[in-house]
Amino acid sequence: MIARYIENELVELLSEFPAVAIVGPRQVGKTTLVQSIEKRIKKEVIYIDLENPRHEIKLTDPVLFFENNEDKCIVLDEIQRRKDLFPILRSMIDQNRKAARFILLGSASPELIRDSSESLAGRIFYKELTPFHLLELNEETDENLLIRGGFPNSLLAKSDKFSGLWRESFIQTYVERDLPLLGLHISPSESRRLLRMVAHLHGQIINYTSLSKSLGVSSPTVKKYIHYLEHAFLIELLEPFSGNTSKRIIKAPKIYIRDSGIVNYLMGITNYNDFLSSPSAGNIWEGFVLQQIKAALPYNVNACFYRSNHGAEIDLILTFPNQKTIGVEVKLNTSPSLSKGNYEVMKELKLERLFVIIPTKDTYFLKENVQVVGLKHFILNLEQIALANYNIN
Repeated sequence: MIARYIENELVELLSEFPAVAIVGPRQVGKTTLVQSIEKRIKKEVIYIDLENPRHEIKLTDPVLFFENNEDKCIVLDEIQRRKDLFPILRSMIDQNRKAARFILLGSASPELIRDSSESLAGRIFYKELTPFHLLELNEETDENLLIRGGFPNSLLAKSDKFSGLWRESFIQTYVERDLPLLGLHISPSESRRLLRMVAHLHGQIINYTSLSKSLGVSSPTVKKYIHYLEHAFLIELLEPFSGNTSKRIIKAPKIYIRDSGIVNYLMGITNYNDFLSSPSAGNIWEGFVLQQIKAALPYNVNACFYRSNHGAEIDLILTFPNQKTIGVEVKLNTSPSLSKGNYEVMKELKLERLFVIIPTKDTYFLKENVQVVGLKHFILNLEQIALANYNIN
C-alpha cells in the first residue's frame, strides 16, 4: 500500500476535532486512507456506506444509532447523499464533544454540500485528498503519473490499455450518475462534450462566451456547468493576479482539468510518445506541475497567475504568509529560456525569486534570482522557500 501524503496530518486533526471530512473525487482512495489509519485512531471504527442499502438501513433512526455508538468513530461514506444528517450530527457533537466521533467522506466540495458548512461550523475540519502525488511515489519524475494520472486504479493498472479503460469508466460514471446527483442536470452526452471542450482549453484563459456558442447555451448556463465541474473536483480555475500593478492585466481565470490522466484520455494521448508529440504537451505539463505544487502547499499560501493584456506572463505566483512572493514558470524543456515578458513581470511585481520548473532533476541558475529546478526538488524545498531561503541546492 502506498502511504498517503496527508496521513499524519489527518491523525492529528482527528485528535482535536469531533468531525473530520475527507473530500475529493470518487475513486481517489478516501476509504482506503481511513482503513490505513484505523489503528492510529484508538477507537473502534464503524463504517457506513450511504450507497449501500444494507448499511443505510442502520440509519433508519440515526439519533438512536449515533447515541448507541457514541464511544466509537463512525465513518459516513458519500455523505453528500444524506444532507439531512448534518443537523443531527451537530446535535450529537454538541451533546458529547469528543475528538474523532465522525469521519465524513464526500465526493463534492464543502461549498456544494452547503448543509455541512452551515450545520457543523466550528465542529468540523475539511481536508482534501487528491489523486496520488509525486511525493507519495519513489520516482524522481514519474512518466506514468503524468500520463495515467494519479487515480489509484488508473496509475496502478497492469497496462496502458486497462488504465485507459478505467478512465473511460470513470468519466462515464461521472457524467451519467455523479454530476446529476450533485445537481448538474444536463444530458450525459452534453457533459462529455463539455469535458472534451475543457480538455482542449486546458491551461488557457477561459472564454465563457465561446464555450456557450459551441454548446448552444447561454453564458450563465456555461458558468453553472463549470461551477459544478469545479466543485466535483474535475477541473480547477486558477484565478488571475489581483494585487497592485500598473499594467492592464487579464481578469479571467485559467482552466485546467485537475488530473493529467483524465485530460490525456480526453485528448487521445495513451503513452509518453503520444504526449511528447501532442501540440498540447506544454499545457498538459503545466497543469500537472500546478496540481503537484498546489497539493503540497500549506493552506495559507495564495496561488494565482499573471498575464498582462500585452502577453507578459508568469504561470504561477505564490504569496506566502510573510508576504514574500515568488514566481514559478513551467517549461517542458531541459534547456529553458525566458522571455522579455517574464522579466517584465518579475520587475513589475518585485518578485523575490523566479523558479523555472523543468521535467528533469537538474538545478542551476539562469540569473542571480532565476533558478531552474526539477519539480520534485522544488516541492521538497517548499518549506525552505517559505522561510525566504530561496537558494535550492
